[in-house]
Amino acid sequence: MNLTLRRDSHVVPTNGAGRTNAIVPRQSIAGHALVAVVAIMTFLAALTTGAVTLVMASASAWQSDISRELTVQVRPMDGRNLEADVASAVAIARAAEGVADVRPYTAAESARLLEPWLGSGISLDDLPVPRLIALRLNSNARPDIARLRAALTEKVPAASVDDHHGWIDRMRAMAGAAISAGLAVVALVLMATVLSVAFATRGAMATNRQIVEVLHLIGAKDTFIAGEFQGHFLRLGLEGGGIGGGAAVVVLLLAGLVGDWLIGTAAGDQSAALFGSYSIGWGGYVAVIGQVVLVAAVTAFTSRRVVQRTLAEYQ
Repeated sequence: MNLTLRRDSHVVPTNGAGRTNAIVPRQSIAGHALVAVVAIMTFLAALTTGAVTLVMASASAWQSDISRELTVQVRPMDGRNLEADVASAVAIARAAEGVADVRPYTAAESARLLEPWLGSGISLDDLPVPRLIALRLNSNARPDIARLRAALTEKVPAASVDDHHGWIDRMRAMAGAAISAGLAVVALVLMATVLSVAFATRGAMATNRQIVEVLHLIGAKDTFIAGEFQGHFLRLGLEGGGIGGGAAVVVLLLAGLVGDWLIGTAAGDQSAALFGSYSIGWGGYVAVIGQVVLVAAVTAFTSRRVVQRTLAEYQ
């Protein structure tokens, strides 16, 4: 290997034909290992980001649906006609401002709602099974729930109104916990990537220490040497991030296709009820691509900082 002094006072290694060689070999076992590590880390981070995006979209859809509904429960009471109480509650609900639709459940429908817990084929005639009335609210005009509750209590003492705030709060808390856990996983993956790049850079510096010392002796600046290492690890980060991010995108696309294929089946309907569509949308894919760029940037920045500190130790 020869050394050539460029016009900008940087000394670069060249081969016999005068072409520039990299200080750090582009193809090495350590480089391939780092690409594999970065690919795995990016794959895990991208999948986590996709899962977080899916949870956020599903939680938002659930909260939007539930917040547009109210449930009126009419309980049987001694001395009162349950059917008459249900009819009165329906009339009051339909007259309330901001209520778009009122749907009372029949006795048979109310009994079917209890089958998952009590089983089928059980007579519920002797049990005080309440009757439910589902209220769909207007998206623009919200009803006065306190006034509706007072009107129902006055006319139908056995009626109560559930605005689903408890469910919304619990759902918001669960979604927040899932998102926080996903962000923590992404942060841990980035930390592991930083440590891997730091160790790989240290190893590359130790392997090429003689070349670095010779470059120092003949006038190469630390910024030039650090830039060479930064460019090398930036390429490795982009390669590993692209492989891992691309694999994650393929997995997410396949999950969306499988979810669409299962529509209409029992498993597909249950899954759609819980998670909605398995597609993370364009925003999710943009986030995955952003993670690839972020991993590459973190790789380059980490290598530069490690090289600068190592060069300071050499002096």
